[in-house]
Amino acid sequence: MTVTICIIAATCVVSFMAFNNVKLTDAFIFHPPAVTYQNQWYRFFTCGFLHADLPHLAFNMFSLYMFGDMVETAFSEIFGSLGWLLYLILYVAALFVSLMPTYQANKTNNYYNSLGASGAVSAIVFAGILFYPTVKIGLFILPPIIPGFVFGPIYLGITVYLSKQGNDNINHSAHFWGALFGVAYIIVMCYALSSFQPVAHFIDTILGK
Repeated sequence: MTVTICIIAATCVVSFMAFNNVKLTDAFIFHPPAVTYQNQWYRFFTCGFLHADLPHLAFNMFSLYMFGDMVETAFSEIFGSLGWLLYLILYVAALFVSLMPTYQANKTNNYYNSLGASGAVSAIVFAGILFYPTVKIGLFILPPIIPGFVFGPIYLGITVYLSKQGNDNINHSAHFWGALFGVAYIIVMCYALSSFQPVAHFIDTILGK
């Protein structure tokens, strides 16, 4: 039983429970004023176990499943017995970090709510791209034919554009900051706790060395 599977299982259970439970959703959803005025900081984390509907849940969990196993394996190879813990910390910390800009922009906005694990999933996906830059990824309706190192900048560019548009009720900011955090976390942890050089490995893999 991998950490990835445990996260997916827990997220699916809570999400399905909340689909028809308004009280549970209200208690777990990310609502900035509840953090500001009631110190309910747990909402940064619990909102990652909620999803708007089945397609939203399926897309996030499928993405996590596809990349989580690769990243978790890389963590085990690089960090040994600490791998599973550092991987879990990456996911949990990404939930918080990816929502901080959203919180700063909406800390007193009573009309704002956010849910979903997209920020943390983006962190895992971009960690996977850093480890395996030539992995093939699909983009919207395209099959998985785009190398990760090409997909990454395109994804970030689209995310920034859509975030500025702000008319689709999706928290693109969380996607963007989660992705950047995933890359930054890998670099810091690798240089602090191992001899693996992720940036050099990323460049060498792209160049075919």
